[in-house]
Amino acid sequence: MKVLVTGGTGFVGRYVVRELLARGHEVRCLVRPGSEGKLAARERVEIAAGDVLNRPAVAAAAQGCGGAINLVGIIREFPGRGVTFERVHVQATANVVNAARDAGVKRFLQMSALGARPEPADPYHVTNYRADELVQQSGMPYTIFRPSVIYGPEDQSLNLFAKQIKMLRMVPVIGDGLYQMQPVPVETVAQAFALALELPQTENRIYEVGGPEPLTFNEIIDTLAQVLGRKVLKVHIMVWSMRLMAGMFGRFPWFPLTTGQIRMLLEGNTCDPTAFYRDFGLDAVLFREGLGRYLD
Repeated sequence: MKVLVTGGTGFVGRYVVRELLARGHEVRCLVRPGSEGKLAARERVEIAAGDVLNRPAVAAAAQGCGGAINLVGIIREFPGRGVTFERVHVQATANVVNAARDAGVKRFLQMSALGARPEPADPYHVTNYRADELVQQSGMPYTIFRPSVIYGPEDQSLNLFAKQIKMLRMVPVIGDGLYQMQPVPVETVAQAFALALELPQTENRIYEVGGPEPLTFNEIIDTLAQVLGRKVLKVHIMVWSMRLMAGMFGRFPWFPLTTGQIRMLLEGNTCDPTAFYRDFGLDAVLFREGLGRYLD
């Protein structure tokens, strides 16, 4: 099958592209000019120049494809640059859905987010939910994935803490660190995307995706330190002070968090992934084991 991939230059996208190629699919990636070097296996990927917010470019890229995978998403807005949840999650998804449907695509896969739901909720969750609705209403057989934290060699979240442990031997922790997450390896997510094109039982389903165990943030940091063979000091920062600083500086790219990100962090990010592992026939990888595959 020829598969259109949007977001193929991102962290998850590069793994999805490799997995699709390994399973014998042809891959066409919609790529902004100048970003081609970020593609995995570039020499084997057909490149369609364009941006997901450019409707004609998306429509042209979808022509001749039997499947479409939309991986485009952001975790933080920069309105001054036109980077908003509304544009990147909702408008971009609408463009890809419409282009895929008009091109006769037979299978549509969507990357969403764990916790996606209607208002009242954080705009990140609300816009992911609205994007999911567009996919469900498209008339195309779909699969929607809602993952917890995805980790791997190039992730920009857990690797940041790993670097802090290596260099500083300490990690700042907001509040008590008892809020939970369910980290899942990027390889597992990529395998699921590729398999969804082949497994009829995954059609018209929404899957919550996570590792086999919920872990507190404290446990995640401790596990990182253990795998790295380091001791770590967790420096707990009062929630109110982080909210105050995020309110003042969160609009600047150099500040690490926004008030919305703090709110979502404290809310937690866990699920029951039983259906995911059952339907895709994948093994759930323990967090320590997953880290041990690439950290040293």
